[in-house]
Amino acid sequence: MSHTEINKTKAMDIVRLARHTKRPTTLDYISFIIKDFIELHGDRRFSDDNAIVGGIGFLENIAVTVIGHQKGRNVKENIKRNFGMANPEGYRKALRLMEEAERFGRPIINFIDTPGAYPGIGAEERGQAEAIAYNLYKMSTFKTPIISIVTGEGGSGGALALSVADRIYMLSNSIYSVISPEGCASILWKDTRKAAAAAESLKLTAKDLFDLKIIDGIIKEPGNGAHEDHKSTAERIKSTLISAINELLLIEPSTLIDQRYQKYRKMGVFSD
Repeated sequence: MSHTEINKTKAMDIVRLARHTKRPTTLDYISFIIKDFIELHGDRRFSDDNAIVGGIGFLENIAVTVIGHQKGRNVKENIKRNFGMANPEGYRKALRLMEEAERFGRPIINFIDTPGAYPGIGAEERGQAEAIAYNLYKMSTFKTPIISIVTGEGGSGGALALSVADRIYMLSNSIYSVISPEGCASILWKDTRKAAAAAESLKLTAKDLFDLKIIDGIIKEPGNGAHEDHKSTAERIKSTLISAINELLLIEPSTLIDQRYQKYRKMGVFSD
């Protein structure tokens, strides 16, 4: 797979594209890709979190469960969606829908686009870290295929909570990192103006992560980015999803779980 075009773009430029306010959101992709979508709400413990949306529908003729972070287009929408930063009830809602998907044998599709999990006092009091950790554990055990796609920002634990998957892909102008460039620069150099240098060091682009074997593939965006052509971007994602799901459905559940486990065990292991 050639990534020549991606190589020419600086990491911080990709960060800016990943955050572009006109990039398609999870609900945009659902409207293009999923037929007869029915959104489901609530975690059955505390409340419904608008920063994460999820429900059921059809990818062509395959019944699927779709979950994803949801940002807004303007200040009012972003306040409603908490800028795509989920509280623990959002991750528990996602887990509830994934457990239902496993029960009915539906493949799970996750769209990832968040600066990170919400770090507020209330979120911590309601068990933010536990909710994320429990998602990681449970997703490693599901007997149904899981495919995750980073469509914009893949930030820290907020992204990881939807990322334990059999296949994980990134749009070519998305990012996936343990911390934002600004946060990294603030910690290392006490100067957020060095965010560009931090972005290069973090290896957060799709090209970097594909080379490091963290992700399984890159979905090339049309033109100058997904924000210019929502429909074409969605069609490329749809094609990738159909191919991956048809492949994964042929694998026995026990083998699927073992391969998923081995996939993550190998990450970060290097030899000379």
